[in-house]
Amino acid sequence: QDYFGVCSEVMIKDNVVVVYEVLEEMLDNGFPLATESNILKELIKPPTILRTVVNTITGSTNVGDQLPTGQLSVVPWRRTGVKYTNNEAYFDVIEEIDAIIDKSGSTITAEIQGVIDACVKLTGMPDLTLSFMNPRLLDDVSFHPCVRFKRWESERILSFIPPDGNFRLLSYHVSAQNLVAIPVYVKHNISFRDSSSLGRFEITLGPKQTMGKTVEGVMVTSQMPKSVLNMTLTPSQGTHIFDPVTKLLSWDVGKINPQKLPSLKGSVSLQAGTSKPDENPTINLQFKIQQLAISGLKVNRLDMYGEKYKPFKGIKYMTKAGKFQVRT
Repeated sequence: QDYFGVCSEVMIKDNVVVVYEVLEEMLDNGFPLATESNILKELIKPPTILRTVVNTITGSTNVGDQLPTGQLSVVPWRRTGVKYTNNEAYFDVIEEIDAIIDKSGSTITAEIQGVIDACVKLTGMPDLTLSFMNPRLLDDVSFHPCVRFKRWESERILSFIPPDGNFRLLSYHVSAQNLVAIPVYVKHNISFRDSSSLGRFEITLGPKQTMGKTVEGVMVTSQMPKSVLNMTLTPSQGTHIFDPVTKLLSWDVGKINPQKLPSLKGSVSLQAGTSKPDENPTINLQFKIQQLAISGLKVNRLDMYGEKYKPFKGIKYMTKAGKFQVRT
């Protein structure tokens, strides 16, 4: 993706030589060696139209003629001599919540997969430290090679010389032992009557533990039983589609306004003469919440050593739904 923008079969076929050269550099005698894209780009130049034409005519390759400076230093993931006019460091804390909620609204399982992605454009060799208000939350952490692990073990502080550009600083897990907060709730009343070809369908969504932040990009999908012929529903907001072939109901809700909760109500028509469905459908939710890490993780401060200038620093939080399922 860093090299070609997208990673697809066509892209790999078109650039098979560059892909081969990159893999050749990443592995040394079967062992991973250079895995940082900014170092690889010095070794193997990313393809451009002009370079491709020149290579075709002259028979040369994209392999650079000099060994990257980073390969020779003790910081092999960072190239030397980096210069920027605007010095900026941005960190995105992105959490994905997976949950199963039973029909009474109790949480059966809930866990959070989180990552901290960084985009660091700083001159020279900055040495950064990042500390959290509550680092004990983090479980099962996996770090970028730049992080000094001893310092994390003893002080729970991230200390690192960052690679240049975009990279994933760490990924982590917050398990159910830490009582994961559930940000939305679903009230539902879905019923099918015996001997009748009609059923009721009502769901209402609302925010639960969102610290006053807006839940947006909400999408509800539900796989209805095979015997459902059609659904006549009225949403209080957004748009809905029921596909009578696949029996999939989709409702694009948008934002949840706590003063006027979104609802979808109506009737379900079943095939005549069939017995009522054995089980009620499950409801799958997608949503995102800006500026909130649902685990409660908070960055305390970010400091820079080793360079004289004052960088611009930014930290963003986001929570989104992974596999979020409500049983009815």
